[in-house]
Amino acid sequence: MSFKKFLPLILGVAIAAGIFIGGKLNFTDAPDRLFSSNSKKDKLNRLIDYIDYEYVDEVNTDSIVDVTVNGILENLDPHSVYIPKEDMQQSTESLQGDFVGIGINFYTYRDTITVIRAVENGPSDKAGIKGGDRIVYANGDSIFGKNLTDEQIVSHLKGPINSKVDLQVYRQGEPELLEFTIKRDHIPIVSVDAAYMLNDNLGYIKINRFAESTYKEFKVKLDELINEGVSEIVIDLRNNHGGFLHIAEQILDEFLEDNTLMLFTKNKRDKVEKRFATKKGDFEEGRVFVLIDENSASASEIVAGALQDNDKGIIVGRRSYGKGLVQREMELGDGSAVRLTVSRYYTPTGRSIQRSYENGNNDYYHDYFDRLDSGELLDSAKIKVADSLKFKTPKGKIVYGGGGIIPDIFVPIDNSMHNETLRFLQRRGFISYFVFEELEKDRKRYEGISKEDYIKNFEVSDDFVVAFQDYLNIRTESEITFVAYNKEIKQYIKATLADQLFGDGAYEEIINQNDLMIEEVINYSKEHSQD
Repeated sequence: MSFKKFLPLILGVAIAAGIFIGGKLNFTDAPDRLFSSNSKKDKLNRLIDYIDYEYVDEVNTDSIVDVTVNGILENLDPHSVYIPKEDMQQSTESLQGDFVGIGINFYTYRDTITVIRAVENGPSDKAGIKGGDRIVYANGDSIFGKNLTDEQIVSHLKGPINSKVDLQVYRQGEPELLEFTIKRDHIPIVSVDAAYMLNDNLGYIKINRFAESTYKEFKVKLDELINEGVSEIVIDLRNNHGGFLHIAEQILDEFLEDNTLMLFTKNKRDKVEKRFATKKGDFEEGRVFVLIDENSASASEIVAGALQDNDKGIIVGRRSYGKGLVQREMELGDGSAVRLTVSRYYTPTGRSIQRSYENGNNDYYHDYFDRLDSGELLDSAKIKVADSLKFKTPKGKIVYGGGGIIPDIFVPIDNSMHNETLRFLQRRGFISYFVFEELEKDRKRYEGISKEDYIKNFEVSDDFVVAFQDYLNIRTESEITFVAYNKEIKQYIKATLADQLFGDGAYEEIINQNDLMIEEVINYSKEHSQD
């Protein structure tokens, strides 16, 4: 019998087998797994199919899958998380450090999008949009009214890069709506909040997260301070929850000498990857202070730990959060993703600062209240350490692992009642909204005032404070007075007003004038000026 007679049949079987194998193939699998079945995966797939096709009622199986994924991740560790499809854009923008839009900071004020200020040199700023402008139409569509959410409003303003949007704007004093055509562009999400000189030799940089753009922002500010003659620098990482590991490494590289170990990571197979500083650092000689608190986590702790372990940085504040796990984002094929913990990181002396999560996520996230109840946030002697987790730096300083970075100089939390009240008012937006309304009454009063002149000379009047009291008492139906902390509320109002007028770190520069940690750094710097 001729072989050629069966050739079409043989080719057909081969192609069918190839299609079958290809459909099952996972190119990350080891060879011995390519032909094996996975009963766990099959079980989940089969259950979803049963619900889809056989269950008595219509069910959104997408939501079931989301719940299933979250349930699986909750059994791993507190930092392995699922990102649904609808949240991916916002999550990505935050870590990328920019988005495409028209470049404004705004409130939805009395049902209308109202500009606080245009981003400097952004599309709206270049087009002539000003603080106080009300944007009422975008491409002919009204974007005001109670029925519109912030997300719906923003959707009219965001769009593809270089696309245009026609705006109609109400401006006080103008008889008709103003018209602007604005070309959308990349708008930075600022991660370096402030950079300025605290005194003739001590500089200050505040970083709010470690996004893709953070190192570039940081380097620009560092170079500016170097040009101003800085010899010591404060890196403020309070309330910084972290971000990209490689960005933390780039920032560390500015302070550590060539070939200095910055950290190492270890995965489940005990594969160790070490990260070393390079030759490019521009501040390897100067003294560095790092400010941390109980909300400084992940990449913030990498920076603090590496500088502390190399006897380079002086860590000031309170014990940090305690996150020593490294995540990698992995797409799930439908627009969603999972950030999965893939390794642990260790500081140069070999300590892991990840706190325990063996009692579950609820207990893990309750840690702040445990620290508060124990008195740790007020007294460094209450910080629990384990001798088994004791490490020593090259110069003999004792440091500890096992749950956060313990500072070299402890500064207790300001837990007085008046500061709690002020923080509450700030978080709820009361101060910001009040300042905006007051600014709207007479914007011309501030025209021609420079940021430097404002910070140095502007004073908030007692009448301003009384007006704020009246504003609060109407909206909260309470009887709030600021007699006991008149000075503090004036500082918050002045800082918030500066932020709305100038941005560019003006808020931090004013608030920091009475900051306990910064005062500690300045005093230490003066006392050890010859070290």
